[in-house]
Amino acid sequence: MPSRPILILLALLPVTAPGQVQSVLHPKGEDAALIAEISWILFIGGGLIFFVVILLAGIALFAPQPRREWLSHRSLIIGGGIAFPVVVLSALLVYTFSSDTVAGKREPAAIRIEVTGELWWWRVRYLDAAGKVLLESANEIHLPVGKSAEVLLKSTEVIHSFWVPNLAGKLDLIPGRVNRLRLQADAPGSFRGQCAEYCGAQHAKMALYVIAEEPPAFEAWLAAQMRPAATPRDDLQHLGQRLFLDNRCGQCHTVRGTAAAGKLGPDLTHVGSRASLAAGTLPNNPGTIAGWITGSQQIKPGSRMPSFNQFSGHELRGLAAYLASLQ
Repeated sequence: MPSRPILILLALLPVTAPGQVQSVLHPKGEDAALIAEISWILFIGGGLIFFVVILLAGIALFAPQPRREWLSHRSLIIGGGIAFPVVVLSALLVYTFSSDTVAGKREPAAIRIEVTGELWWWRVRYLDAAGKVLLESANEIHLPVGKSAEVLLKSTEVIHSFWVPNLAGKLDLIPGRVNRLRLQADAPGSFRGQCAEYCGAQHAKMALYVIAEEPPAFEAWLAAQMRPAATPRDDLQHLGQRLFLDNRCGQCHTVRGTAAAGKLGPDLTHVGSRASLAAGTLPNNPGTIAGWITGSQQIKPGSRMPSFNQFSGHELRGLAAYLASLQ
């Protein structure tokens, strides 16, 4: 018989996490638009050159001898084989460098965000101007529309690569080094990102979402995220909070406003407000929270979150209700 977590997940298969399918061809930010523009020029130019080469090859193979003699002229060989590639590649080099220069001429970023690649999830910290941590979250970045964010990319153990193709290019997270990336969204939306560098067994399940909101909505979100965790509102949530603390979940996770102050795993102070669980692996709702608690090693084998099978059905509902209430 299938285990309880598997049954829970089977019931939730039709549900998908929000966010657009990631695509470099649908840019929603300045950097992504530059990348898409360069890509289209290369696609179209490469296609035209390929067509001309195939046409010349067809003439050389199938045209009558008198009509293909011109293909052997020295001027065509030098012009098409040397001069044309040099001119085209030089022009593309100048064009791409000039595009990069335009992208680099920017005003100071409106916000600073530190993103650390973990195994296999993203630790997200919002910083003030002095570098002090304002709040910590996980696997989700919120941005104000039309304002630039400086993202400081770090890694604790292995190389990851941060890539949100609708908004910007990819950049590696390297242990012992801080790389910097600019993110800016020109329109509201939810944009999926992905680790683009193989980092171990669960590399494919290391996604994130960037949520772009109008500035007033972003400010409201930021203020709400800086507050401590919500107080349980009913008996089921009180039961869940007690079980969370009694079973030492706080050794790995932080819930601000409680005794839970662990730093190994994601901060759960406002976990109920996030779009997904386990770095984009599951949509976020009480059912998937329960499934993740009891079946994390079946869903994401090798992750540092152990499976907890000791809870009764009622206790599991309490835990899920409590965590889902942390908005």
